[in-house]
This record gives sequence, structure tokens and C-alpha cells, in this order.
Amino acid sequence: MYRRRDTRREHLVAEITNDLRRYAVDAQHVAHAFAGLHGLGGTDLQALIAVMDAELRGDPITPGRLGEQLNLSSGSVTALVDRLERAGHLRRDRDTTDRRKILLHYAEQGAAVAMEFFRPLGARTDAVMAGFTDDELEVVHRFMVGMSASLRQHRDDVRAARPEPARRRAE
Repeated sequence: MYRRRDTRREHLVAEITNDLRRYAVDAQHVAHAFAGLHGLGGTDLQALIAVMDAELRGDPITPGRLGEQLNLSSGSVTALVDRLERAGHLRRDRDTTDRRKILLHYAEQGAAVAMEFFRPLGARTDAVMAGFTDDELEVVHRFMVGMSASLRQHRDDVRAARPEPARRRAE
């Protein structure tokens, strides 16, 4: 609709762009459904994803890094982590090498409810990927890494361009 489609490449770029937009919207709907079922807000869900991603990288996230990633104040992060810990989604652990450092991990209960909810989607995803060769998956992976980096850069640019919100003075 917004992109030229005169050549085969322009048509493919427009279709892929539209597919990515629709995928993002559908993924957001699924995420909101999970959040709604478990009494989570949007920021709660973003925090859980950040914790999960950090664990998958083998580098558990600290509350400070979580705040930076979600663009939250330290007080807001504390309230967020407290809420998710009480609900059984997160746990705090001390770093074994630096006892002053707190690391956030997915709690077993939180992981179990996420696995139950997302297992059918995982099976559908596996079925789709089974239709691609390893070489094709490598190209798709390279594409997704590039697109994700592009989106994160845009997000960061938008955040940097926003004026800082006015802080309320303590009275």
C-alpha cells in the first residue's frame, strides 16, 4: 500500500514489510492474551521477556539493566520486580561471585504457566520451520537478526528524541 510495487523486488519488499507488520500485531495479541490470563500488564510482560532472553543468552539480567532496557526508574523497577516475584513469575538470586549483585530469573511457577500457554505455538512454529532447509533457515535467521536490530535502533532513536518527562517534586 505504501511502497512501490513496480518490480518483482519492490513487490517482495512490500509484501515482506506487510507480513512483518501483521506478524508483530498478531504476536502482540497473543502476548496480551497471555498477560490477561495471568493478570500481567504490558510492562510486566516486557520484563518477563527481557529476563527470559537474558537467561537464554546465559547472562542473567540485573534490576538495573532491566530498568535501562525498559526505560524505567529504579523505583519503578523495584515495584515491578516485587509484583512479579509475589505472583510467582520471577525470583531474585544473589550473584555467586559478587554477593552485592542481584540477578533476576524466571521462577519455576512462571516458567510452567508460560510453557503451558505457548507450547501449542511452539509446535506450530516447529511445523512451519520443518518445511525449510537448513540453508533457507540460515537466510531467514540472518534476515530476522537484521530486522530486529533495525527495529531496536529505531526504538532507541525514538526514545532518545523524546523529551524527558517532568519529574514530580516531593512535597
